[in-house]
Amino acid sequence: MITVNGESRTLEKPVTVTEYLEACNYVPVQVVVELNEEIIKRETYDTTVLKDGDVVEILQFMGGGSC
Repeated sequence: MITVNGESRTLEKPVTVTEYLEACNYVPVQVVVELNEEIIKRETYDTTVLKDGDVVEILQFMGGGSC
């Protein structure tokens, strides 16, 4: 069981951050991931495995605004 953006999620098997993002239709280069209150480097998404009790926040960039 992990918590993602405040909601509990059950993982069927251990997955990396990249695998989780792709399974949820996120584009890894368009998000920032906070794992257990620390922003993790995008270069580590492929090697960081989510485990029971982890708290994940996924922040997605949005376009818009004016100059």
